[in-house]
Amino acid sequence: MTAIPEYINGTLNLAGSEKQVEKAIRAAAKKPVYGSDSSVDFERIKSACAIALHMHQPLIPAGGGDLKTAEIICNLKDMWDNQHIGDNYNAPAFAWCYKRIGEFIPQLIGEGKQPRAMLEYSGTLLHGMRQMGLNDVIDALKNITCNPDYWHAAEWLGCPWGHAVAPSTPVQDYRLHVKAWQQHFAALFGMEALGRVRGFSPSEMALPNHPDVAYEFVKTLKDCGFQWVLVQEHTVENPENGGGIDRQHLPHRLVCTNSEGKTAEIIAIIKTQGSDTKLVAQMQPYYEAKSLDRWELAGKSVPPLVTQIADGENGGVMMNEFPSKFMEVVHESSGSDTPMMNATEYLEHLFAAGIKEKDLPPVQPLFQKMIWDRIKPGAGPEKLAKAIEDCKGADDRFHMDGGSWTSDLSWVKGYDNILGPMEKLSARFNEQVLAKKAPTDEDRFRNALYHLLSAETSCYRYWGQGLWTDYGREIIRRADDIIAHDYS
Repeated sequence: MTAIPEYINGTLNLAGSEKQVEKAIRAAAKKPVYGSDSSVDFERIKSACAIALHMHQPLIPAGGGDLKTAEIICNLKDMWDNQHIGDNYNAPAFAWCYKRIGEFIPQLIGEGKQPRAMLEYSGTLLHGMRQMGLNDVIDALKNITCNPDYWHAAEWLGCPWGHAVAPSTPVQDYRLHVKAWQQHFAALFGMEALGRVRGFSPSEMALPNHPDVAYEFVKTLKDCGFQWVLVQEHTVENPENGGGIDRQHLPHRLVCTNSEGKTAEIIAIIKTQGSDTKLVAQMQPYYEAKSLDRWELAGKSVPPLVTQIADGENGGVMMNEFPSKFMEVVHESSGSDTPMMNATEYLEHLFAAGIKEKDLPPVQPLFQKMIWDRIKPGAGPEKLAKAIEDCKGADDRFHMDGGSWTSDLSWVKGYDNILGPMEKLSARFNEQVLAKKAPTDEDRFRNALYHLLSAETSCYRYWGQGLWTDYGREIIRRADDIIAHDYS
């Protein structure tokens, strides 16, 4: 199979190899990722723990003094070049955080231990590091991703290329983000490595709860070959009573039905609530798992899996405490009855033990029971819209903004000045490019796509009004100009 180039004519290669990627993913899905490469005795262990490291830096127009002409660079480079300002002195430490798991895993395996870590790196970060010349970071990651001695310890998770939040990103664009990340990953690490990416980590743990958007979210993941998704505990509910879920350390089925009555579902690995960076930095999932024993599922005894994800670089506790604690826990857990496992490894053992996907308990996005108590699936979008308004009037907690890692942050309210232009850009790209079936293997398509996806990064909202929304609007302006010039 022909290798996918990372850049073509100086443009990041985010599209054009869709058929090649889809074929490779379909072929890989027919066989397990781990098989005999898992060293865990699943029948013997009491419990297991899993950690995931989320890594991201946005792209910003900051490579120059004038916002309208500044080169689009990685925020990490802006920090690196201006270490005298604020907390930018952390830039070298951040860079090491992006690299260090690529050092830890070979070291620990060389010591005969069984490290495990799931990795989620945004496309903007991967491109930004390459643009900065941090090739040693990419090479360290490539070693643990492709080297047969190490890859079983590091499980990559898919994500939207531009760190877009699913609840407020147009559904056709979100699909573009997912596919762009897959192609970018394949260009960096190869098709075989891409075939092992079975799980998906949504940016900011943001899960859409509008029935039509949630359905499209799950359908996109399934269409792109993903088998499971990481879900925040408080963003889902029990479909029967609308309450919380009881056994969060077992896999569930995320079931999403739209206004037309169509249903899409995918396995959900539940991330529990808590102070994420502190919990992962201090390896809390391991200590919680140690306190648990096997649970019953579908008449079989299975070990629970305690799962957490956190920023892999953000905050002193993660920068400073994680390395020694990770090493300590790997040493203690290796060969024990509470090992570290990656989620796909765990699922493959679970299904090999006779559990079926239909045996997993169902969950649905938060607040959907209130909707389905008023209308039946299949009632259509107009009746759905009416039911949503009725729910808003009946309960002031109700919203359709989706759920994320924190319940007190909306990705929609107060951001009309960037969401409005973003939605107009999306509509223009859809009308001028996608609807006209423009070829995806052209430089102009890749350039327009790169700017569209970069413009939809969540940071332009997360960091509030001011410079960050200015950054977002400027990239939107450039994307608009590119579409107008190249597709008029």
